[in-house]
Amino acid sequence: MTTLPPSASDQVFVEVSALNGGFVTLPEKLFVTDADPNLKKTVPSMCFLIRHRSKSGKTDRIVFDLGIKRELTQYAQGMRDHLSKRQPITTSPDTAESLRKGNLDPATDITHVILSHTHWDHIGMPSDYPNAQFIVGSGTLHTIVHGANHYPASMFEKDPLPFDRTKELPPTANSPCADIAAPTTHQTTHTWRPISTLPNATDLFGDGSIYLIDAPGHLQGHLNSSRA
Repeated sequence: MTTLPPSASDQVFVEVSALNGGFVTLPEKLFVTDADPNLKKTVPSMCFLIRHRSKSGKTDRIVFDLGIKRELTQYAQGMRDHLSKRQPITTSPDTAESLRKGNLDPATDITHVILSHTHWDHIGMPSDYPNAQFIVGSGTLHTIVHGANHYPASMFEKDPLPFDRTKELPPTANSPCADIAAPTTHQTTHTWRPISTLPNATDLFGDGSIYLIDAPGHLQGHLNSSRA
């Protein structure tokens, strides 16, 4: 087991705030063992604002996941039949409105957007963040174009992410996404290493304040975030 060193006296910490990313209604059988197949539950699409202040004084503001699009008509036609089975859906307030209520402008104050994955209830409105660097897991850009198991390309809107401002994390060792990872010129320079019981984690800012965790299984490139 690889553990992290104890926090130094000048350890950088982050502030985390929950954002409203909308609400979606799901069959309980998707997340409750032996649930009544007819029961449904309306649940939040959780998104977060992470404030990071480096030792040099630079402040980064990261939004982790963008929730549900505020206009459902902006989803690809192939997705809309699926959305009809997830009603009721609440789209307001969304992450951008939540930020504005906290006196932050998503267009100018957000430096990074990290997507745990690109399912419809996490991808939100990337156009609200025209100056942010987008970071996604390995294989994400290929999946948007070509689709994945149970999530064909027709369910993605065309060009959902700003390609010129989006970079993938590199594939992990023996990653199932290795064959579909973005070219190295379109990958971040992060490296993976084990921490605690987690086999693949990367230190986002190199100061131990935020770790991105490779969490395969839900969709190609799926990520979690952690403060170790």
